[in-house]
Amino acid sequence: MTALTLSTAAAPGLRADAIVIGVAKGAGGPSVAPGAEAVDKAYDGRLAGVLETLGASGAEGEVTKLPAPAGFKTPVVVAVGLGAEPEKDAGFDAEALRRAAGAAARALAGAKKAAFALPLAEAADAGVVAEGVLLGAYSFDAYKESAKETKAAKRNGNGKAPLAEAALLGGKPRDKAYKAAIERAAAVAEELNRARDLVNTPPNDLNPEAFAAVAQAAAKEHGIKVQVLDEKALTKGGYGGILGVGAGSASGPRLVKLSYTSPKAKKSLAFVGKGITYDSGGISLKPAGHNETMKCDMAGAAAVFAAVVSAARLGLEVNVTGWLALAENMPSGSATRPGDVLRMYSGKTVEVLNTDAEGRLVLADALWAASQEKPDAIIDVATLTGAMMLALGSRTYGIMANDDAFRSAVHEAAEESGEPAWPMPLPEHLRKGMDSPTADIANMGERMGGGLVAGLFLREFVGEGITWAHLDIAGPAFNEGGPFGYTPKGGTGTAVRTLVRVAELAAAGELG
Repeated sequence: MTALTLSTAAAPGLRADAIVIGVAKGAGGPSVAPGAEAVDKAYDGRLAGVLETLGASGAEGEVTKLPAPAGFKTPVVVAVGLGAEPEKDAGFDAEALRRAAGAAARALAGAKKAAFALPLAEAADAGVVAEGVLLGAYSFDAYKESAKETKAAKRNGNGKAPLAEAALLGGKPRDKAYKAAIERAAAVAEELNRARDLVNTPPNDLNPEAFAAVAQAAAKEHGIKVQVLDEKALTKGGYGGILGVGAGSASGPRLVKLSYTSPKAKKSLAFVGKGITYDSGGISLKPAGHNETMKCDMAGAAAVFAAVVSAARLGLEVNVTGWLALAENMPSGSATRPGDVLRMYSGKTVEVLNTDAEGRLVLADALWAASQEKPDAIIDVATLTGAMMLALGSRTYGIMANDDAFRSAVHEAAEESGEPAWPMPLPEHLRKGMDSPTADIANMGERMGGGLVAGLFLREFVGEGITWAHLDIAGPAFNEGGPFGYTPKGGTGTAVRTLVRVAELAAAGELG
């Protein structure tokens, strides 16, 4: 991962491959953002005009490179767009800084060192810039022969190694708040990037057993208690949902429990993640063109895993338990059929009308298991429904809950973290569509509002009196388009930062 430093060095004398500055989009053209005063001065105060001549406007994510001015020890200036110029006396939006830093880090692939002279009004700004750099510099090339040829552990798509070092100018190396901000950024970004790695790993190498082994290794490293239930233990425990989904695969299912505890904790949280390591749709086979990215159907479990490890690394004063419901959904002679009835861990029976609505089945068992420990709140995370993508697009996830205040609190945590999300309802009239003449409930209901129907199904398996929220991350969990800001193509690590922020708020006694 890119090395981070805080620097008080003057821009002209700093030795680096490039210096990154911010450019805002003003009413009269681009304007140079705070932090780049020394660079602008070296251009005789005409840097904004030079950038405009080169076609720069200050639009978010726009990257413009130009030769550094005379006297600088860095050969290149990289101007990155911050979007609209803020109101007078207002600072730049945190997400704008984060995305700009990420865009610049991607543009600087192959560089050994870059100096970031972006606006750092306070320690929090240093944290978001650091986060943007670390997330933007991410690449996944473990399976590329070119990476082996150069002995680089990771390389990006253009054959260049990620930015090796980033110095944040204007930072205060001896200030505890600044140091804490970049240390937090490093811990969260490293775990989020590990979640991205898991999502990007081909399903022939990441089955439920392999995912469980990764979780066990991380738990040992960070002092987290871990328990793994295999097929035998799941059968003995009566986890009919997880077993039913995994019945058609040669790779057996697993339920992984990760427990981070703090001696100073006053609150407890449970995070539950859907971990379908590959989703063929089962007997209700997915149509052609919908299978190629289904390695990403375990992104919810990856987010939960990363969030629990992040909480441990940050030493948060809250107890956090992660439940990873892992299975591979395949068609075979032993697979669950449409029309089968499963007896869930809760004791309820479910008529399976569509085996491609499998995520809710594994989550149902894990939600009930989490409920037995009576945490203060449960949040589940899942790439659950195409309906949520139709409703909110590919960059925003939906939030449902059995408590409006908690749903609002999770939404605020998501927005604070830079993860676009939107609160969604759980209309009671949609519940009737899941009535079954054979079982307690069916795993399908009305087609319209399918994302909300899935949320209503999950609510049935949350213990009485427990506050719960459901995050449907089907849209933003996997980016099939080009990279943007700090978001790469492929696995994105969506929801990790939201979960970590929720845990921080709970630790501080500020969670609504």
